[in-house]
Amino acid sequence: MKLTILGCYSATPRTNTNPTSQVLDIRNNLFLIDCGEGTQVQLRKHKIKFSRIKHIFISHLHGDHYFGLVGLISTFRLLTRETDLHIYGPKGLKEVITLQMKLADSWTNYKLIFHELNSKESELIYEDDSVEVHTIPLDHRVYTNGFLFKEKEGERRLKIGDVEDANIDVAYYNKLKQGHDVVNREGVLIDNYKVTFDPHPPKSYAFCSDTAYKEAIVPIIKNVDVLYHESTFIDKHKDLAPKTKHSTAKEAATIAKKAEVGTLILGHYSTRYDDLEAFKTEAQEVFDSVELAEDGKLFEF
Repeated sequence: MKLTILGCYSATPRTNTNPTSQVLDIRNNLFLIDCGEGTQVQLRKHKIKFSRIKHIFISHLHGDHYFGLVGLISTFRLLTRETDLHIYGPKGLKEVITLQMKLADSWTNYKLIFHELNSKESELIYEDDSVEVHTIPLDHRVYTNGFLFKEKEGERRLKIGDVEDANIDVAYYNKLKQGHDVVNREGVLIDNYKVTFDPHPPKSYAFCSDTAYKEAIVPIIKNVDVLYHESTFIDKHKDLAPKTKHSTAKEAATIAKKAEVGTLILGHYSTRYDDLEAFKTEAQEVFDSVELAEDGKLFEF
């Protein structure tokens, strides 16, 4: 599982910082999460292939989370994309994007498929053979969701030396990976567990931005491997958090602790701060395993 931070600041873009956008690479799926201004430039800068992006998840309709979307859609058109593009986001997103395309007379030459969200409960919105995605209802000034990405349990892993010693034909390797007992070349039934390892533990990633402190999300994100949680403010500006429906670094850490996550990544910093170390320092007063998002940073888990 790899996470590339394209942008992790709140409010307006600057020459040295970008608004929210990130790419999650999980089980060979490449998911774009939020699409602030400059996203397609950041994708190019970090050599992420446009053609691999088939699903885009938009948390809410504040500009620093989706103003880059219509530009990216238009660029896909100019590059003669043919693959379907699925976009998951709040009700109203389709209207905004299609109006822009209509007035510019720039309809796509590929299928643009919107999955509009309006439920206030967590729901499954995407699933394939290896991954599922659920919404995480958040508490912000407009309708907002985070997203929980969960790997499904993978195939069993061959103990290749034991498989060969058991004289099992290669034609049965896939059956072994699927957990079946198989017959070897002598007609002897071989116990699957003697020649395979358990699958790698499935990984999970939760994205939570933007939101006020909300303990109701804890059961949804319980025990995730990695949690990205907004931390717009540090303690000296904590009075601004409830007014703006944002969180502090300590509040993000409290959610991480209650949910017993593996690692907390902080992001969505207010641009009032030049030094980010205070975010990490304050969060670690509550929760030990804390990382700072930075534009262009790659996390591998």
